[in-house]
Amino acid sequence: MVVFPHAKINLGLHVTGRRDDGYHNIETVFYPIPLSDVLEAIEDVSSSGKINLTVTGNESLSANDNLCVKAYELLNKDFKLPSVKVHLHKIIPTGAGLGGGSADAVFMLKLLNKLFELKLSNDVLKKYALQIGSDCPFFVEGKPVYATGRGEEMEDIKLSLKDYFICIVKPQVSVSTAEAYKMVKPQKPPVALLSVIQQLLEKWKDLLTNDFEEPVFKKYPVIESVRKKLYETGAVFALMSGSGSAVYGIFDRKVNLEGAFDDSFYISVSKLF
Repeated sequence: MVVFPHAKINLGLHVTGRRDDGYHNIETVFYPIPLSDVLEAIEDVSSSGKINLTVTGNESLSANDNLCVKAYELLNKDFKLPSVKVHLHKIIPTGAGLGGGSADAVFMLKLLNKLFELKLSNDVLKKYALQIGSDCPFFVEGKPVYATGRGEEMEDIKLSLKDYFICIVKPQVSVSTAEAYKMVKPQKPPVALLSVIQQLLEKWKDLLTNDFEEPVFKKYPVIESVRKKLYETGAVFALMSGSGSAVYGIFDRKVNLEGAFDDSFYISVSKLF
């Protein structure tokens, strides 16, 4: 069985306070994008309760501590699953703020649910997903949501960007999420995020912000230069996703960025859902 774990972007991201449990409260809008990994799993009848994972496409990733393994172990603990052979081909860049690892883990849950006919509802899958990561429940359904709390409290919103194109650009730097949270100062959002999202996309530039940008740009100026370049090439809106280091530009037409960035940058252009 083959599935395609898709990435997400953050349409705005505010860090609103520190929590007693060591996490931070945030508000953001998660939006799915058509940039996907490839995940395949087949039953291995030779044994039970084991996962044999192979990862390709990114030599720096270890199969041993991959979140797909954690996803399998969560369900195996409750359902005594057969063994599986799994192949994950990475396309979504890591350390980018695009949720690639979370997506892989959740799609592993969904794949196992279908492969072994566990008949788990989306609500139950979200509970398993939350044990893996705060943003993981989003990937169970993968539709636009307004997220608060640690990112796990989600509210459906009506938002469609299907007439636009998205360009993802990632420089050869990665930003640790833990590092980013140490650099950001929690504050009350200057403008209500949901009110901005409801306005025309052309107005987002001056209103929709990411609290991580200021400290991350200061430490990694190359990331700020990407956002500037996207605007120079015609983006209607551009923002760093999550804690970085990927920056996305939303265009009202298909764009050719050949020559805008050198070969050291990861670039993906596609039409939005």
